[in-house]
Amino acid sequence: MDSSDLYRDITGFAHSTPGWVQHLAEIWTKNGLLVFGLLFVLVWWRARTRGDRAVALAVLAPLATAAAYVASEAVKATVHEDRPCRAVPGALAPLVRCPAPGDWSFPSNHSVIAGAAAVALALAVRRLALLTVPLALLMAFSRVFVGVHYPHDVAMGLLLGASVGVLVVLALTGAIHRIIRSARTSGVRAAVLFTGPGPAPEG
Repeated sequence: MDSSDLYRDITGFAHSTPGWVQHLAEIWTKNGLLVFGLLFVLVWWRARTRGDRAVALAVLAPLATAAAYVASEAVKATVHEDRPCRAVPGALAPLVRCPAPGDWSFPSNHSVIAGAAAVALALAVRRLALLTVPLALLMAFSRVFVGVHYPHDVAMGLLLGASVGVLVVLALTGAIHRIIRSARTSGVRAAVLFTGPGPAPEG
């Protein structure tokens, strides 16, 4: 894959934007994943008052994201693609510091994490897709915008993250569901604090 021309176009566009836009992009690309971390906590807290399956999906969201990150690191260790901020001739300087040699470019870990988190959170709370999918796309774009990834790095990162996220959730929902159900009925205080009491009884 060679998306060097598109990389030059996007980084050129980045340099033409106002300084405040560049600054916001730098903040988002460095710290935006924290938003997904906050959403993990909020979805888990919400699920504690709902059924066993809701808690299982909430617990699986960060686990699926972690699995996607491990898969991304395995690909990076195999592909060894250098960063475009060093490898693309004639490209403008990145807006942020170019990662050190050996910190490989393909795929984008940020995009993998964002893609997995977006899908896993949407599976836990469907309407969250309206928030998480645009956030994941924005994270992926920002990695090219600031100059540290090729477009194909982030595109494949989103695809890898989303794929692993879905597979992990589908594969483990049944098992985690049973564990949550057992924990809620175990009478162990710590387990019940983590899983929540479940929905209030009717009547």
